[in-house]
Amino acid sequence: MNRKTAVATILICGVALFAALEHGRAAAEPAGSPMKIGVVSIRGVFKGSKKHAQHSAQLMAEQSRTRTQLDELTKETQVEEAELKVLKEGTPDYMEQLQLVMEKRAKLQGRENYMKQLQALENKRWLEELYHETLKAVSEIAAEKGLDLVLERTEPEFPISGEELMAALNVHKVLYGGGCVDLTSEVIARIDASETLKP
Repeated sequence: MNRKTAVATILICGVALFAALEHGRAAAEPAGSPMKIGVVSIRGVFKGSKKHAQHSAQLMAEQSRTRTQLDELTKETQVEEAELKVLKEGTPDYMEQLQLVMEKRAKLQGRENYMKQLQALENKRWLEELYHETLKAVSEIAAEKGLDLVLERTEPEFPISGEELMAALNVHKVLYGGGCVDLTSEVIARIDASETLKP
C-alpha cells in the first residue's frame, strides 16, 4: 500500500512538474508579434501640404479683393457723410442725404458681415476636405506598411497663452513615440499628389 501511494505521489509530482514547466515556457513566449504603431502630425500635414499653401494663397488674394471692395464702399460712405454735415439738419435735403448715408452704412455693414461668414465657411469646408483626405492617405499608407494603429502626434507650439495652455496640453496625447513610424511626410506627399482636393 505504501509502495502504491509512493508511486502515485511520484506520478502526481511528475505531472505537476511537467505542467509547471509547460506553463513557464508558454509564458516566456510572446502571445503574438508586437503591435506596429505609426504617428502623424495633422498640423504638420496642413503646414507642409503644397495644396494647403496654394489654397491659403488663394484665400489671401480673395480677402485682399474683398478688402479693396469694402474700402471703396467705406470711401463712398464717408463722402456721403461729409455731404450730410454741410446740410442743415431737418431740411428735406438733409433728410434725403441722411437716408442715403444710412443705406450706405447698412450696405457696408451687411457686405462686411457677409464676406466674413463666406470666408469662414469656405475655410471650414476646405479644412474638413483636407482632413478627410488626410485620413484617407493615413489609412492607405498604414495598410501598405502593415501598421495596426496610427496616432495623432502634434506637439504644442510654445510660447502659448495661459488660457490656451491647458487646452493644448490636454489634446497632446502621444508624449513618447520611440519605435513608432512617423507617416507625416508620406501623408503630405500623397495628398499633394492626389487630384481629389479642389484648390
